[in-house]
Amino acid sequence: MVTQAFLGEWPLERLGNYKYWVYAPFLFKLYLTTFRGALPESDNWYLYMFGLIIARYAVQQFWNTITRLHAVTRTYEIHRYAVDFEQVDREDNHMMLQFLFFSVAHSWFPGFSNFTSGWNSKGLLWVLLFHVGPTECLYYWVHRIFHIDALYKKYHSFHHLSVVPEPPTGFITTMLEQMLQSLLVCIPLLGAAVMGTASMGLIYVYVIAFDFLKCVGHSNFEFVPTWLHNLPGAKYLVYTPSYHSLHHTEQRSNFCLFMPLYDYLGGTVDPKTDSVYAELRKGIPEEVPEFVFLAHCIDLLSSLQVSFMFRTLAAHPYEWHWFLWPFLLPGLCILCMFWIFADTFVAHKYCLYKLRCMAWVVPRHGFQYFLPFGLDGINKFIENSILDADAKGVKVLSLAALNKNEALNGGGLLFVKKHPNLRVRVVHGNTLTAAVIIKTLPRDVKEVFMNGATSKLGRAIALYLCCRGIRVLMLTSSNERFESIQREASPEFRKNLIRVTKYQAGKHCKTWIVGKWTWAKDQQWAPPGTHFHQFVVPPISPLRTDCTYGMLAGMLLPASAIKGMRTCEMNMQRHAVHACHAGGLIHALEGWTHHEVGSIDVQRIDIVWDAAMRNGFSPIA
Repeated sequence: MVTQAFLGEWPLERLGNYKYWVYAPFLFKLYLTTFRGALPESDNWYLYMFGLIIARYAVQQFWNTITRLHAVTRTYEIHRYAVDFEQVDREDNHMMLQFLFFSVAHSWFPGFSNFTSGWNSKGLLWVLLFHVGPTECLYYWVHRIFHIDALYKKYHSFHHLSVVPEPPTGFITTMLEQMLQSLLVCIPLLGAAVMGTASMGLIYVYVIAFDFLKCVGHSNFEFVPTWLHNLPGAKYLVYTPSYHSLHHTEQRSNFCLFMPLYDYLGGTVDPKTDSVYAELRKGIPEEVPEFVFLAHCIDLLSSLQVSFMFRTLAAHPYEWHWFLWPFLLPGLCILCMFWIFADTFVAHKYCLYKLRCMAWVVPRHGFQYFLPFGLDGINKFIENSILDADAKGVKVLSLAALNKNEALNGGGLLFVKKHPNLRVRVVHGNTLTAAVIIKTLPRDVKEVFMNGATSKLGRAIALYLCCRGIRVLMLTSSNERFESIQREASPEFRKNLIRVTKYQAGKHCKTWIVGKWTWAKDQQWAPPGTHFHQFVVPPISPLRTDCTYGMLAGMLLPASAIKGMRTCEMNMQRHAVHACHAGGLIHALEGWTHHEVGSIDVQRIDIVWDAAMRNGFSPIA
């Protein structure tokens, strides 16, 4: 919170996620009243209130999902590449204050207790009258007052830090503003209670409708159809996303809550309102990225990290959370639907320098890449994505880990041979992956132990290091593959490549390069103080407390050059991507015209590394 004004800061914010313990006493009260019957309530208030909270979170989740689905928003998006990590961090939810307000009102105000659990249709009429009258009118004038310079700087500027609104933006204000808004929400409900027509169903309908309309106005795409907007009187009764978006960009117009009528009466309608709406509803041309990273799902829980599932989780490196377990079953259902119906989809997008970038996702999970009967289908997804990118004019398409599996398609070589006239450059990015592993080795290293040594990456790393005078202990059971790699090295350096067949061979080497899964019994042969450099997917478990474990090879992008990045790539930190992703970016930024498929060209490792440094990239330590 930026403001130090009276009631400007939320006291609970300093507690971080511990603030949700505010609900604990009420949950205990719910347990006593509903499940134990120790403190009976005539209207089961706390049971209904917690049901309402769940419904409110569900409404916001629905809108978060809709507004971040590229397939839904792509031609009607109001602002592109605008929301970043800072906005996601800032826009936490404060609905618990309204929960406290409602509970106090239920206890203290006559007529706001002993609610009937059913539905009273007369109450709906009173709620509408009190909302259209006092609530809308008071909100309009209070909102205008908070745009006076002194109050704006102390309070309302916090809300307007989000120039591009998203559904959670509508609920993010200072404590004073949230208290006033909560009182305004209570007016129609108190009015209906005073008139003797209140019911629990009415509270649900009004509060959920209020949240729904808040999310409508803060959606970053203009979805309201022209025929609906042009109905007689419609534009005076309910605002549209573009209407409220102008308030966030212009800040001196379009002050209403939900009803533009009060802006028309107050003379504060932005003159561009109608033209902006009409232009957006024509549909903007679908944007064509210059770079595409073709990713895939990993497992059920990590698949929930995409920003249209859990906005906040996606903005942090992936880690296991206990509260994700209930989503395993829905995740399994989604997996089955993906398997049967899904096609490649856009997960997120960002802009690096002036390069428009997207992540497309093949709708297959990691284990499916190891099922023999599904490989042709996966290759078909990848091939169609390459052809689609080629048709759209994409410059570079980079393949994620399993999408370039040697056994699957030869590191992308299959598609380049099949379609020799591709304009899009297909890149596996492994050259930069090798460079990151090599350049992060200790400067004084004389010997390394490596498993996965005859893989595509292992071969390139071994050949590079041996030519620099470093002994490489290559763990492999295939003498034929070892000798094939050894023959590629210059005769004077071949002695630096040493074939070993057991993990015991690395017991005196403190630099291990791990290219295949390494079990605990094998890790135990590493001497204390060993550092494990990794290019195995998934990374090995850190089982040794006396050793250190590197992350998968990754690169930090220049933060000052990024716009619109709001999703972490798996367990990578913010503004970081896997090295194969970064390798594709470098390929596009440098304008290279060759495909990077099949075996790694060892001679290009330094070239790619130097290009990464020149463009402001840096390896993850």
